[in-house]
Amino acid sequence: MLTASLTLSPDLVVAPVRRRTFGSFVEHMGRCVYTGIYEPGHPGADEHGFRGDVLALVRELGVTLVRYPGGNFVSGYRWEDGVGPRADRPVRRDLAWRSIETNEFGADEFARWAATAGVEIMYAVNLGTRGVAEALDVHEYLNHPGGTHLSELRRKHASDEPYGVRLWCLGNELDGPWQTGHKTAHEYGRLAAETARALRQAEPDLELVACGSSHSGMPTFGQWESTVLELAYDSVDHISCHAYYEPVDGDVDSFLACAVDMDRFIDSVVATADAVGARLKSRKRISVSFDEWNVWSQRHFTPPTGWASAPRLIEDVYDVTDAVVVGNLLISLLRHSDRVAVACQAQLVNVIAPIRSEPGGPAWRQTIFHPFALTARLARGEVLRVGIGSPTQETGRFGAVPVVDAVATHDAGSGDTVVFVVNRHRSESVALEVPTGAFGAVRVAEAWTVCDADTAATNTAEQPDRVVPRPQDAVVADGSLRTTLAPVSWTVVRFDRR
Repeated sequence: MLTASLTLSPDLVVAPVRRRTFGSFVEHMGRCVYTGIYEPGHPGADEHGFRGDVLALVRELGVTLVRYPGGNFVSGYRWEDGVGPRADRPVRRDLAWRSIETNEFGADEFARWAATAGVEIMYAVNLGTRGVAEALDVHEYLNHPGGTHLSELRRKHASDEPYGVRLWCLGNELDGPWQTGHKTAHEYGRLAAETARALRQAEPDLELVACGSSHSGMPTFGQWESTVLELAYDSVDHISCHAYYEPVDGDVDSFLACAVDMDRFIDSVVATADAVGARLKSRKRISVSFDEWNVWSQRHFTPPTGWASAPRLIEDVYDVTDAVVVGNLLISLLRHSDRVAVACQAQLVNVIAPIRSEPGGPAWRQTIFHPFALTARLARGEVLRVGIGSPTQETGRFGAVPVVDAVATHDAGSGDTVVFVVNRHRSESVALEVPTGAFGAVRVAEAWTVCDADTAATNTAEQPDRVVPRPQDAVVADGSLRTTLAPVSWTVVRFDRR
């Protein structure tokens, strides 16, 4: 058996736990909206057509914020098509996913759903085929109290009160040639800055997210961020990161260690932003909005060829290994809480999602649901810097990486300390020791693990609880927490004062 140790202290604080770390993403793509969160004919739907079983799972998942309506979809979206009487809403082509959009569900329905689910809205505007005027119009509709043309339309259609959306994405992935309205960094940076300045004229204290690179492998990565921020630095608050991970050519060891790539990605974007700030002699710090991240088997994705409404797209079925990777990516996001202000797992339902549903049928938790839900529930207070003493193993993509990765949180008020830890080794267990003396006399309050002898095990409609968190044996004795981490496992231990 391998051995590893963690060192932590309540004095070694990274930053407060940011509740927006536990965001998600609803795009008009596949069945995320239609038969996902919204299905009027479903036996469990409420009077608004929202699926009650999905809503219950969203609350259990602990989602705090949801980005909407895209994604690639937003770069061709006309927001006004999705408001007003449904009988009058036009049916449109969605070029991003080669689908038909009925517009039965739009901004008012989403705002009502978000209020029902208890989540904050993160709204993305179309800077692909549209621009400043469209952004101001949708802002007026969503946020202006009343007395203007579009705010009065909202009051007539749906809500007397404005929706109060604070967080706005200035487009989506506009560095990508696949994006409708793809732009150069200079073109986008100018447009983002102009849109940001206009939105701030309408409402000065909005939070605005500029598009970073679509992924760190883009040929313009780094230069894109630098150019965009030089043009928009004083006008925006955050810059986005997007990343999806999968095993490549059967290299599972690298897949299990892909949080190494997320760490480097965040560090690189932060360094670039800070370099721009230094050149501009600005005291302002730009934060990261990691508003798309997940596991996605992109190599198996086949773009749709027809024009169907709500086709089944990238409905990946996740196994135990995927769940461990998702847990590790959450560890990476938490340990960067000093600079990562927002994070959105993509997406919420059916489309590469922790929740699956069937039309007219059940909804269930995928394996990746569990590390997200437990992290969202237990991470409180402040993120602690963790020293990791671990053996390493070689990977094809990242070289030698620690077998064990971890982060911790500490809530001074309750006395709770929570350790989140993964064992990336595929065959070896790890005996883990964590000295607890810095926290006084403590005891294990709860401990859970996600693992299985069959790392390919999945949850399905027929077996929705094949993979669930199981109690983990963990004890505090002689001033140390001790537990044994199974191969390919994600584990969380909460200890508190005696």
